[in-house]
Amino acid sequence: MHYFLLSAVILLFSVQAKGLDFSDMDKTAQGFPNIKTVQIAYKGEVVWAKAYNKADLDAVANIKSASKSLMSAIVGMAIERDVIQGVDQTIVSILADQLPKDPDPRLKEITVSHLLSMQAGLERTSGRYYGRWVASNNWVQAVLARPFVSEIGGDMQYSTGNTHLLSAIIMRQSGKNTYQLANKWFNGSGVWIQSWETDPQGVPMGGNQVGMTPASLLAFGELYRRGGVTKKGKRILSKKWIEESWQPRTQSRFHRGLYGYGWFIQTFADVQGYYGWGYGGQMIYVLPDLDLTIAITSDEYLPSGKTGYRDSLHEMVSQDIIPVIQAAR
Repeated sequence: MHYFLLSAVILLFSVQAKGLDFSDMDKTAQGFPNIKTVQIAYKGEVVWAKAYNKADLDAVANIKSASKSLMSAIVGMAIERDVIQGVDQTIVSILADQLPKDPDPRLKEITVSHLLSMQAGLERTSGRYYGRWVASNNWVQAVLARPFVSEIGGDMQYSTGNTHLLSAIIMRQSGKNTYQLANKWFNGSGVWIQSWETDPQGVPMGGNQVGMTPASLLAFGELYRRGGVTKKGKRILSKKWIEESWQPRTQSRFHRGLYGYGWFIQTFADVQGYYGWGYGGQMIYVLPDLDLTIAITSDEYLPSGKTGYRDSLHEMVSQDIIPVIQAAR
């Protein structure tokens, strides 16, 4: 207890010394009954780290669908290590034995890129379809058996099944568990996956149910902000992959947000930003132009989209955090 109190005091003095006053943000955060932690890094240094509503700043959080951004990074690393040929590789070339009987011929056209950008065209496995999907005895086969509801490469169909196929592809190609590979590849970055739910065949769920500490989530955002290198300069991920991930490819029909490879794309207070979003309000924001990264964890059981909570977090970033950073530059 004394150690954490001392750390908080040291951080407070450090923030004050840098001329950063996050009191407005702190007040806003205290008004959210479901927020758990807020961590802010500026120019590579943690300048704010606080838990709210009796949460533990160091407790492992389920980052929910923010893990889709994590999965995108893992795919990028897999391509760079020749585990996957590239984003244009077809999924049928890897998962042919998982296809349904009398498969739709369009399945042959789906590529790794389509899965990353949520443009596979298959009926979603998220939202109201999620429960039935995870109740099936083979999640990969269940995804590939879903009907087409849009054209391949067309409208966004946000689906955890897409990212689960990516996890299955990496396991099939590497012969190793996605979970173990990820921690090996992220070594030295501060990113560490504590837990990851698996399907009945042992495939880690591609875009959900990942356990990470808030500090690890912040480190993941910082890895992207630095262009794929660790704080000590070790390259983990190529800058080219990050740029490709942040290239707008489609748009959500639920909140009109642009989407790349596992990342949403939006401006905050007229500053270009990129964010990963998980159910309940698990957020990782990266604003490279400001040298700014923000990680937020929240109650994983309460919705954040329809309730307006996600938008309130966006407002907190735009109104209470960005102006502080801009004033200090």
